[in-house]
Amino acid sequence: MTPGLYLTHKPVGATSFATVRAFQEEAQATRPGRRTALVHGGTLDPFAEGLLLMLVGPATHLFEHLHAAPKVYEARVEWGTEMDTGDLHGRPVHQADASALTPERLDEALRPFLGWTEQIPPATSAKKLGGEPAYRKAHRGEAVDLPPSRVYLHAARWTSHDLPRASVLELTCRGGYYVRSLARDLGRALGCGAHLSALKRTAIGPWKDPGPGHRIELHGRDLLPWTHSRVLTDQDVGALRQGQPIPLAPLQPPDWRLPPGYPEPPGPVRGFHQGKLTFLLTLEDGVLTPETELRGGV
Repeated sequence: MTPGLYLTHKPVGATSFATVRAFQEEAQATRPGRRTALVHGGTLDPFAEGLLLMLVGPATHLFEHLHAAPKVYEARVEWGTEMDTGDLHGRPVHQADASALTPERLDEALRPFLGWTEQIPPATSAKKLGGEPAYRKAHRGEAVDLPPSRVYLHAARWTSHDLPRASVLELTCRGGYYVRSLARDLGRALGCGAHLSALKRTAIGPWKDPGPGHRIELHGRDLLPWTHSRVLTDQDVGALRQGQPIPLAPLQPPDWRLPPGYPEPPGPVRGFHQGKLTFLLTLEDGVLTPETELRGGV
């Protein structure tokens, strides 16, 4: 298993950590006795499926820079019942008549959630509360009172309706957004209650879900393609390893453009040496300074 970013498909029922464990077992089989750094690029709940990013070796340093990338989901919203977990595996906490719902009402209900808003995460989320994931406290029956988070919903549209039972929603959001919370809040706004019965992550940035049983390995310019880049000479690499700044020019534009109107992430400048991503650089006072060296390149 070579260092890089892997696009994988997480099936319904599996945990995100199960994918990490499978990668660990493969890495141990290919490199016995050697530890390989591994991390996934954003949790998917067990009931959800779709694209899961796996970062291997030096590529784990990219983790923090994936958060701001646009993520695309397809969600099935069930009307009439709010669940304590926000999904089909929870316990009903509110039920009401959904017979008055119309496509027009649902379009109108979506509008206040677009852009930057405050969102309360689900009690069964992985958000830390007192140093412990909230879902552990919730599963023990403890009260969970999470503070709201600043989140961003770029676009959302209903793709189909089976009213008053359910509707299917496609949305594009920034990392940290809880689609379960959106379903909960839509149900409350409409007065009928709602939860998710299915969720699929179809894309992150330019990367698409490869589908069950498939994975795609990415390196070089395919990594963080929404950020600027700079080709590094041997002299540049030497200076950066000494902690010295290098000139900004010649700076190259991103290899992939964000959706129109999407907030520009404060990402690093990618430094490429001999075709590999070897440095994450910070623009500071008109020069580039080293943020992180990806030893061996990716």
